[in-house]
Amino acid sequence: MGLRKKRYEDRDAVPGVAGHPASAAGPAGDQAVELRGVRRRYGRGSSAVHALRGIDLALPRGSFTAVMGPSGSGKSTFLQCAAGLDRPDAGTVRLGGTEITGMSENKLTALRRSRLGFVFQAFNLLPSLTVEQNVVLPMRLAGHRPDRRRAADVLRQVGLDGLGRRRPGQLSGGQQQRVAIARALVTRPDVVFADEPTGALDTTTAAEVLGLLRQAVDGQAATVVMVTHDPTAAAWADRVLFLADGSITDHLEGASADRIAARMTALAAPARIHSGTRAAA
Repeated sequence: MGLRKKRYEDRDAVPGVAGHPASAAGPAGDQAVELRGVRRRYGRGSSAVHALRGIDLALPRGSFTAVMGPSGSGKSTFLQCAAGLDRPDAGTVRLGGTEITGMSENKLTALRRSRLGFVFQAFNLLPSLTVEQNVVLPMRLAGHRPDRRRAADVLRQVGLDGLGRRRPGQLSGGQQQRVAIARALVTRPDVVFADEPTGALDTTTAAEVLGLLRQAVDGQAATVVMVTHDPTAAAWADRVLFLADGSITDHLEGASADRIAARMTALAAPARIHSGTRAAA
């Protein structure tokens, strides 16, 4: 992992984690993602599911953060609320210094197209478009003239120089995910949100894709927030945040995959014990 950058000097001060107040985050302008008191509940009454229970978090610009947790911990809801894809029931969300919580759907859509990048497990490329056309799609959707020079530049950065005229079906899975990363970076977004970006890839290809995300942070000062279940993938990040039952319960800085896996095992154990107790009852 030679692409890793120098870690932050204060390796334990992660705002939003118990014992580390949000005020430790520094000036608001330095933050790419800020969640304050974010809550999200699905359903009502005794059957209600509290997906997020008052998340307080600030992530600095130019950082790579992985979010992990057992199934049902709130990872997907966290990403959706942080990216403006879902609205919290309480609290505020700021992206690049802009509060998005009360934005209209039209303004949120415009913001996502121009200031956010997304990388998903399923690639989400349009098969009828060429690689280049897929990359510049966010520009077209935002009402801007496609910048073919910028598209060629990001395709070169992800190792796809000269493949702009091909269709996604002519590429391997790893190459298609590279196209998705190029599409996410083409608008120079405030934040790139990645949801299980290596879930459909083999180990070698996954490492190449994670290296590209790491390089975007180190070389282009991009900010990446990645939800993953894979400790090996999480080890590429600057920090790993652990969610359980809708709350941030722990964090690690610059940890190895083995250490992350051990923490995940410890985090999941209480859930298994609780489930077993209910079954026995």
